[in-house]
Amino acid sequence: MMDRDAGKALAAGAAVAEVTDGMLVGLGTGSTAAHVIRLLGARVAQGLRITAVATSRASAAQAEGVGIRVLDFADVPRVDLTIDGADQIDARLFAIKGAGGAMLREKVVAAASDRMVVIADRSKRVAAIGDAPVPVEILPFARAALLAALGEGAVLRMRDGAPYVTDNGNQIVDCRFDLADPAATAAWLDGIPGVLGHGLFLTEVDAAYIAADGVVSRLERATMSR
Repeated sequence: MMDRDAGKALAAGAAVAEVTDGMLVGLGTGSTAAHVIRLLGARVAQGLRITAVATSRASAAQAEGVGIRVLDFADVPRVDLTIDGADQIDARLFAIKGAGGAMLREKVVAAASDRMVVIADRSKRVAAIGDAPVPVEILPFARAALLAALGEGAVLRMRDGAPYVTDNGNQIVDCRFDLADPAATAAWLDGIPGVLGHGLFLTEVDAAYIAADGVVSRLERATMSR
């Protein structure tokens, strides 16, 4: 059986095949996205001409290190294609993201993209999203109030004994929710003052490449989601 990292690399290779000369590519964050950046860097070395925006400082540094020109997203109105990973994804192309702590930037870049593709190994494919924690980016000023509002399943993410801090200077609460109605949960989160973003990606993903046993399957959204 193919190990998870090899599966991620295989799926990344399939997604990177969508990248063509002249594209502005959105680069995700995390171990899965790192495979995308590595493969794109190899293609750039062979002559592919692209520019990119990155959803984290770590991804920007990796991309620049392999020869990809990275633009400041603050100056970019539109992205051709974004490729990213997911913590869970189902057949509806509903995804949970944010284990890498960059889901707010990832969602903003996805919203500005003509197409968003998710890559994953078989362990991330589920019948229905719901048994993974949903990361929620919060304003540190409102931490205590938001932990109470988000319920007993809300846990402040920590690193080295201190609250984890995102590239935006905010904090993350990992939440256990009943996702029988993901859209209702997303709307509820969007309406809480001090919640700046969350890892429920319900309309952003246009396609997914999922690797299992050495084979990559593609799921494609039947209609435009945005």
